[in-house]
Amino acid sequence: MGVDDMRFANRGRPDGGPVAVPHSAPRLYVLDGLRLLAALMVVVYHYTDLHGGWGRPPTEVFPHLTVVSRYGWLGVEVFFLISGFVICMSTWGRTLGDFIASRVSRIYPAYWFGVLLTATVISLWPQVRSLKSWDAVFTNLTMLQQGAGVWDVDGVYWTLFIELKFYVLFALVVATGVTYRKCVMFCGLWTVAALTAQVTDDKLLDMWTMPLFAPHFIAGIAFYLMHRFKPTALLWGIAGSSFLLSLHHMPKRVSDNTNSSVPVWPAVLILALAYAVMAMIALGWFDRLQWRRLATAGALTYPLYLIHQYIGMTVIYWLRDRVPAPALVTGLIAVMLGAAWLVHRCIERPLSKRLRRAVLRGIEEMRRHSAPPAGRAVPQNGLTAVLQEPRHYRQTGPYEQAEAERAVQEEAERIAVGKPEGV
Repeated sequence: MGVDDMRFANRGRPDGGPVAVPHSAPRLYVLDGLRLLAALMVVVYHYTDLHGGWGRPPTEVFPHLTVVSRYGWLGVEVFFLISGFVICMSTWGRTLGDFIASRVSRIYPAYWFGVLLTATVISLWPQVRSLKSWDAVFTNLTMLQQGAGVWDVDGVYWTLFIELKFYVLFALVVATGVTYRKCVMFCGLWTVAALTAQVTDDKLLDMWTMPLFAPHFIAGIAFYLMHRFKPTALLWGIAGSSFLLSLHHMPKRVSDNTNSSVPVWPAVLILALAYAVMAMIALGWFDRLQWRRLATAGALTYPLYLIHQYIGMTVIYWLRDRVPAPALVTGLIAVMLGAAWLVHRCIERPLSKRLRRAVLRGIEEMRRHSAPPAGRAVPQNGLTAVLQEPRHYRQTGPYEQAEAERAVQEEAERIAVGKPEGV
């Protein structure tokens, strides 16, 4: 066995069996730092490249900074890339019920608070954005408002609906048990479906396959498979083709997020750098990075993303003539980070734990009352085998045990695919 084979020998077998070498997998703290960096890219983009709050073109306020910050929306692409990696990681060896409970408890508590807080702020101070109706706010609490044709209370919420659709799609894999082969098949089928949606102009297929963003999720899954097992030509092919497909969509993404004609090549360069960093993570280059403060940084990402845009723009509106623009943006980001920490500590952590327990109890109650009556034989086929949970998995090695235990604890406190998971 070569050096490269030894490096990945402790991470599991393609069939989902126990690991070859008893070893607990280290936490990937680098993902926490990368997630916060992506969030700050989006925050800086919203504060320095959008008109909201400043009352004049941002190029007049930040003539030099906007040359770079106008590409900050690429943080969303980075979120989706990380989400594919983390969701695949956190669902390994878990039931569909576990997956649902972890996602619901992870994304909804902070989101509910963010919706209500943002709605309150823009209803009291509607100079930047106004509240159309409280009915729309209540619909937003479901996170399904885009599917219902209802406007988002905050401009960043559209990405959450993308994440939700990814969760639904990947739940098809989780329901049958996550394995190497199923993940590869999922990536291939999703790629084909997304390409088909573009050619046929089928709105329903386009809605669910998300051609603009599917390559990032798919590449993230491939990178995790590299990290868990080892790099292969097949996985490099999946990640590489996903990157090339994402480049095809880059001119549209640039035009969608800018008000003038700007060069596309910087966006391509930034995206290429993000993929390169994820490849290095997959190869284990950052496994020795064990800076625990990055976990705190990662925990701030989701609350920061949820509350920063319209609330921050409203603050900019009221202080733009009193505080110099650079100091205002810098101070506002610091305040938002502090507010995100408070949301995480006071809202997200306690409510996530309670919500997770409640959802798990509900799922267990459903399972108990779905059991066949005593003495009645139930015809067995592939579908009934999937639906009869809980199931017992073969993944019982130290890597899987450590990963599952860590996921149970952390999912209630912070994102593990990241998702998003996230975004």
